[in-house]
Amino acid sequence: MLRLPAVAGRFYPSTPKELTALVREYSRPDAHYPATPVRACLTPHAGYMYSGHVAGAVLARVELPQKIIILGVRHYPRGEEAAILSSGAWRTPLGDAPIDEALAEALQEACPLLREDSVAHSGEHSLEVQVPFLQVLAPGFTFVPIALGTVRFESLVSVGQAIGRVLANSKESVVLLTTSDLNHYEDDATTRTKDQKAIDQLLALDPRGLYDTCRNEEISMCGLGPAVAMLTALNALGVKKAELVKYATSADVSGDRDQVVGYAGMIFS
Repeated sequence: MLRLPAVAGRFYPSTPKELTALVREYSRPDAHYPATPVRACLTPHAGYMYSGHVAGAVLARVELPQKIIILGVRHYPRGEEAAILSSGAWRTPLGDAPIDEALAEALQEACPLLREDSVAHSGEHSLEVQVPFLQVLAPGFTFVPIALGTVRFESLVSVGQAIGRVLANSKESVVLLTTSDLNHYEDDATTRTKDQKAIDQLLALDPRGLYDTCRNEEISMCGLGPAVAMLTALNALGVKKAELVKYATSADVSGDRDQVVGYAGMIFS
């Protein structure tokens, strides 16, 4: 199927020239931190004006391969709780990004919880906003989109273990790009305090710790499920290094410190 853009012109520019220029502006290489291979990264998924600079800082640090799994959120209560698309392409103003059918098939074989479902993906922005970055920074890439609506810990672990097995067995380099925003709609000081608690668990590569911390501390991390699955996969792969590349809140752009959203960009290698 051809998945048409749902948030072009709202979350990011709808014209190719403007969109390409914005992605390049946000993803400028840093001579002090050259791009390196990583196993996974964490990026936010708000409108580019709010969180694009965080996503760009992360992806500028990543030596992107030609195969990518994008693990995101199912924000809306429609579709399967673990939704995958295994064929077709996603369209953005920059063209069509093809789904990697072989990689999708391997993921479905490894994890029966993953169900083919276009409904969960049709209006979901968390994965869509990653695609233009990849089209500019990794031309010719193929990918597999997965949207998680479940927050059952056991299900998230099952998905993460399956992804870990697929990554371990892949003969080609694959990056797991996971997307989440952090705490939502509290004041800036509260959000920064809560977000640091979640970031500490991400840096510790502790899926259970992240899950329990977000639940116990009432941290409204929308991508908790994808992040738990990612950390589970990384544990299975023996990954030991996690780095916070950039942190910000929406207040850094809007100036409104009464109701903010937090954004963390991280790499795992």
